Amino acid sequence: MEILFLGTAGTVPTEIRNHPALIIEYLNEPFLFDCGEGTQRQMRLANVNPMQIDHIFITHMHADHILGLAGLIRSIDFMGREKELNIYAPEGFQRIINPIISIGAYLPHRFKINVHEANEGVLYTGKGYTITCAPTEHTGVKSVAYCFCENTKRHFLKEKALELGVPEGKLFSRLQKGHPVEIEVSKKNKIVKKTISPDDVLGTPIIGRKVVYTGDTKPCGSVIKLAKNCDVLIHDSTFSDEQKDIVEDMGHSTAKQAAEVALSANVKTLYLTHISQRYTDPEKLEREARGVFKNSHMAYDFMRVKVPKHE
Repeated sequence: MEILFLGTAGTVPTEIRNHPALIIEYLNEPFLFDCGEGTQRQMRLANVNPMQIDHIFITHMHADHILGLAGLIRSIDFMGREKELNIYAPEGFQRIINPIISIGAYLPHRFKINVHEANEGVLYTGKGYTITCAPTEHTGVKSVAYCFCENTKRHFLKEKALELGVPEGKLFSRLQKGHPVEIEVSKKNKIVKKTISPDDVLGTPIIGRKVVYTGDTKPCGSVIKLAKNCDVLIHDSTFSDEQKDIVEDMGHSTAKQAAEVALSANVKTLYLTHISQRYTDPEKLEREARGVFKNSHMAYDFMRVKVPKHE
C-alpha cells in the first residue's frame, strides 16, 4: 500500500503546491481522493496512468477539490476509455456532475459515469479491503472523510492442516476462505468422517492496514472515531495555531488541532495537508503539530508514503 500526494495546497495553489488530490495504491490499483484543478497534470508528472483509475472519492463540492474532474474525464474519454468510472461524493454531486463535464465543445461520450452518494458507512468493498466514510464539519456544504481499510488476515498453517489429515487441493482453498471441510480418517480400523474448522488451521488474526483522509474539516468526533488506531491520518492543517481564532468560522483545522485529533485517535502517523498559501515556512506548522503529536509530518506534492504490512 502506498500513498501519493498529488496536491497539498489550500484554496489557492502555489509554486510548489497544487490543489488537493491524493492517490492510495493497493495491489497495483490506484484510488483517487479529491481532484483539484491540475490533478491530471500532476498524475502525469508522477507517472500515474489515469486510465487505470476506476474509483474517485470526493470529500466535498468546493471548487478546489473538484475542478480537475472536467479535464480528467475529458482526457480519458479522448484516450478511448470504455470502462465505467465510479465517483463517490456527498449528497448533491449528481446535480453538478453534468455541468462539470459539459464545459467546452467536446462532450465525453465513450464511457458511463456512476455517481454514488457518500454519507456514512461502507461505500465500496473490493478484494481484501473496504472503503468507508463519515461526515465531517466544513463550511457551507456537506463533507465527508474517507477510510481505506485492509481486511483482517490470518495465515494458513499448511503443516497443521496436513497433520490433521487434510489433503492439499480444493479443501485447502475452502479452509483459507473460512469454510469448514469434512475429511475421512481411519479410527480404530474404521473410516469415519471428521470436520475440520478454519480455526484449526488458521493463525492469529492480523489487523489490516488503515488510512484515513479527512478533506477539509474542523476537528470533530466523527473523524476521531473513523481514524481510531489507523496507520496513517491525513488531516486538514490549513492554518497555524496563531490563526486559531478564524479557523472555527472557516471550517478548517490548525496543524496543532490536527495533531490533537491524531493523539485522541491513537494513530501511528499524521500527515498535514491543505496548507494555506500564506505560509512561506510550512515547517512551522509541522513543529506546532509535533509539539502535540511527535510523529507528525508535513505533506508535499509528489511525496510517496509506503504503509508497511502488519506482521
